[in-house]
Amino acid sequence: MCYVPRASFLHRGVAMTISSSDSITSVITETRRFEPSDEFRRRAGLQPTAYQALRASAAANPVAYWEGRARKLQWDTPWTTALEWKRPHAQWFVGGKLNASVNCLDRHLDGPRANKAALIWEGEPGEVRTLTYRQLHAEVCRLGNVLRRHGIKPGDRVGIYMPMTPEIVVAMLACARVGATHSVVFGGFSAEALRDRMNDAKARFLLTADGGYRRGTIVPLKAVVDEALRDKGGVPSMEKVLVYRRTRENVPMQPGRDLDWKEELVLEKGECKPESVDSEHPLFILYTSGTTGKPKGVVHSTGGYLVGAQTSMEFVFDLRDDDIFFCTADAGWITGHSYLTYGPLSAGATCLMYEGAPNFPDWSRFWDVIERHRVSIFYTAPTAIRSFMRQGDHHVNKHDLSSLRLLGSVGEPINPEAWMWYRSVIGKDRCPIVDTWWQTETGSIMISPIPGAVSTKPGSCTLPLPGVDAKIVKKDGTPCKPNEGGYLVIEHPWPSMLRTIWGDDERYQKAYWSEVPGFYLAGDGARVDADGYFWVMGRIDDVVNVAGHRLGTMEVESALVSHPTVAESAVVARPDELKGQALVAFVTLKSGQKASPAAAEALRTHVAKEIGAFAKPDDIRFTDALPKTRSGKIMRRLLRELATSGEVKGDTTTLEDLNTIAALRASDEE
Repeated sequence: MCYVPRASFLHRGVAMTISSSDSITSVITETRRFEPSDEFRRRAGLQPTAYQALRASAAANPVAYWEGRARKLQWDTPWTTALEWKRPHAQWFVGGKLNASVNCLDRHLDGPRANKAALIWEGEPGEVRTLTYRQLHAEVCRLGNVLRRHGIKPGDRVGIYMPMTPEIVVAMLACARVGATHSVVFGGFSAEALRDRMNDAKARFLLTADGGYRRGTIVPLKAVVDEALRDKGGVPSMEKVLVYRRTRENVPMQPGRDLDWKEELVLEKGECKPESVDSEHPLFILYTSGTTGKPKGVVHSTGGYLVGAQTSMEFVFDLRDDDIFFCTADAGWITGHSYLTYGPLSAGATCLMYEGAPNFPDWSRFWDVIERHRVSIFYTAPTAIRSFMRQGDHHVNKHDLSSLRLLGSVGEPINPEAWMWYRSVIGKDRCPIVDTWWQTETGSIMISPIPGAVSTKPGSCTLPLPGVDAKIVKKDGTPCKPNEGGYLVIEHPWPSMLRTIWGDDERYQKAYWSEVPGFYLAGDGARVDADGYFWVMGRIDDVVNVAGHRLGTMEVESALVSHPTVAESAVVARPDELKGQALVAFVTLKSGQKASPAAAEALRTHVAKEIGAFAKPDDIRFTDALPKTRSGKIMRRLLRELATSGEVKGDTTTLEDLNTIAALRASDEE
């Protein structure tokens, strides 16, 4: 039987649920198509006829197609072999050498783009800064020289833990300029999470700030860094910490280790010679959650990654030279890497960065930003869209959004109701929506409409991009029928694919290439309709997607068990209209401890400290025992059913004690 994950849908406002025991073909889906307007299509960079020809040629010879796209980059040394493929390891543009920062900055300096805005930044308190390509290049060179002066060389790992200011982009590009491999850690992560990631990468240098602004308060980043480097053995490999003064708060500076950003940069002037690195040189490591509890360090190359990021940026967003592109993602996530930094800048675009929360000082903030800066492309997450819906249209309607011409969705599947609201209220029924499917691991967008060439359906990410060989298959690799749910896989390698898991290639092979032989397993369940359109249904493993943040349930369980009152825990996800998925924690307390609302809140606070506020369970349910198999394995499937529907319908024959489920059901009814 083909796997169909449990998921929730809205059809004409009616909530519907499917599970592995339901027939996927029984789910009614929105079949209405939306075409781009004649005006949009007339100006589109890729017309329908050209798009079809491109798809056909890419399908016939994907390697030649990607070679053609790679020639749009600036190479120091041409490649000798386009692809070496020894499943599951790919090397693209073998023998070629280049530098990522050169492709994002230097190659734009000989023409009119030199004085074009590369970044327009707005801080949460209201400051605005603009950096042209020439100015951004100068900042990157200064920081690159600082890194070199302190001994950073090609292949060294550099950590970045910063707020959403232009300096985080400067930091990434400066690392790329000197050949260092950067690892950005989301500024909402705890000291424990930062410490684990820096130790895994064996980072030598850390770029951070005194703090940042979020909902009117200061996020104390330097204090978190100090804790990470001080407690539980610290990070032995860390030599220096460079501190940017964002909030001007008085923070302790450790002599010999901590450096002041401004004082260091003022010493540097002039060019920073870019390091020419191999196409397969690791550009960055980005940690993403896994089911084992230990985050996976996804490794991305330089050449292949840039090819994927720039190609998708140009095609998916129908990029024009006068666009103002507003990507709301934090640079700590892959979207901030690919569509705030490397994709837009390599394509010569103008990116708008915003530092803080979308609801500060109220829910009008994004629409005010769009109006004042005349944003033309807006790229955000379904979680944010659903939040905006709940607050009412009046926040939107008091702003002039006529500059918008294209809307994008990223992070998790978007339900049709939110899609329609996005189109009608934000886009005023004239802006196409590009609903994009991709992952940290894929590096760049894989499935999405091309806005001038592909009609859209609410809730569907439509078709794979040219050169992407995506399929829906059964467990044995055989194709699923139309509207039959299965595993979303990719057969042919693509340039921006992850190369391995940092320090654990065995895990890379097992996690992505062993479950469905011969294919890359994305970890999502999906189906393809009669028109060939893809519909992503949700995760098929224990990695959940909470408000666009991929999170391993084992990470949350580990955090809960680290609390002195907890004996055991199991965390599952249930569908959530706002966040996509919400976390439900089943907790067994140690002897002598009492369950109470105060105890539950203490555990939620503890998880926030250990991982981050976004990881706090929505519900904590105390239980005397967890359902286990006879071999001692917790049956999370049963807990997931309880959390979602309140009933257990699946197989319980391997359950050690049926009374456990009865007790859990009874406690749920109290």
